[in-house]
Amino acid sequence: MPVTLIVGTQWGDEGKGKIVDYYAEHTDYVVRFQGGSNAGHTIKVGEETYKLHLLPSGVVRGKIGIIGNGVVVDPEVLIKEIEMLEEREIKLNLLISDRANVVMPYHKLLDGAEESYLGSKKIGTTKRGIGPCYSDKVARRGIRIVDLLDKEVLRKKLEIILPVKQRLLDVYGIKHDLDIDELVKEYSEYGEKIRNFVTDASIELRRAIDGNKSILLEGAQGTMLDVDFGTYPYTTSSHTVAGGACIGCGISPKDIDEIIGVVKAYTTRVGGGPLPSELKDDVGRHLQEKGGEFGTTTGRARRCGWLDLVVVKHACLVSGVTKLAITKLDVLDGLKTLKVCTSYKCNDKMLSTFPAKTELLEKCEPVFVELDGWDHIDRDARSFDDLPENAQSYLKFIEKEVGIKIALVSIGPERNETIAL
Repeated sequence: MPVTLIVGTQWGDEGKGKIVDYYAEHTDYVVRFQGGSNAGHTIKVGEETYKLHLLPSGVVRGKIGIIGNGVVVDPEVLIKEIEMLEEREIKLNLLISDRANVVMPYHKLLDGAEESYLGSKKIGTTKRGIGPCYSDKVARRGIRIVDLLDKEVLRKKLEIILPVKQRLLDVYGIKHDLDIDELVKEYSEYGEKIRNFVTDASIELRRAIDGNKSILLEGAQGTMLDVDFGTYPYTTSSHTVAGGACIGCGISPKDIDEIIGVVKAYTTRVGGGPLPSELKDDVGRHLQEKGGEFGTTTGRARRCGWLDLVVVKHACLVSGVTKLAITKLDVLDGLKTLKVCTSYKCNDKMLSTFPAKTELLEKCEPVFVELDGWDHIDRDARSFDDLPENAQSYLKFIEKEVGIKIALVSIGPERNETIAL
């Protein structure tokens, strides 16, 4: 059975939660491999809506969910999510990597302080402590899940870390005393609550692969938020591309059989940074309102724009995407004319590839191709031929430009509002 990887091809919020949920029906394991509680996946099942931030989306279907070592875990958020699903009588099969790093209170304080310090140049983080936690991980002064299971080890590590963090808080003018006794008590209690879930996840996945089990790797955010390949520095702090999956859960690249790139039928992003195809007119408001473009995690309104295929092609290139899944096609209902960005014009030069220099990107103007819109997609459509002719043409245009076949089209938030091609 295959290992399938799902990645976002834009700035996140592409609708990966629904796509993961769709593919999870025939999967044994669903694995989250990066990000933290700054991500949010929404799954709609009938009248029930599940909003998850750390738990892999597949747990809603009762699959074995794994939080990989590449995730930074806020144990308070995680425990609340576990309790939420238990209250809703979802049987939870969960494993947590003992190597995953832990978001601590000082990470959140420093996240907010750094954003305030940057002022107009702020990144636009969720202030959930994700960036500072990843910084500590790379600097080798992080707290890991396994440390929460041993009170003495936790204390010894905090004795080294806390004086440094206290000094940083003082520099930023934040009046907050970090109490080691309080932190050891609180986080040891978290450790006890999740102890039965903690394991060496990479060994579990190796056994699953050798046992011919099917595995779905679930990315958070999107390619353009990747710390290397995104619109740096306006990115997240982890690797959202396909390569990050191997590092973030401990499997080999050769084990991955399929890489599905999720593409929203238009473009959105949250926070600061360039967005070449951004719309600040009635069409932008149409996309925002009809698409419900407000963050699952923060509630912030998302910036909206036309579909940018320079971005999508860049994402497909760096991740080796083999199939596309198009989401929110129905949000384009009612627009007489659609535009798709196929290249950029910058300083009288044409760019067909995505530039690394953010300052250059900010000067780029999108070059659009215009296509005819359609009135309405029938939510009962279950085949390509059931779609309006112009919607079919829109999808064919995407396939031709990107050079990758579309495997799935979502025409609504419900599980069954999906067309498999």
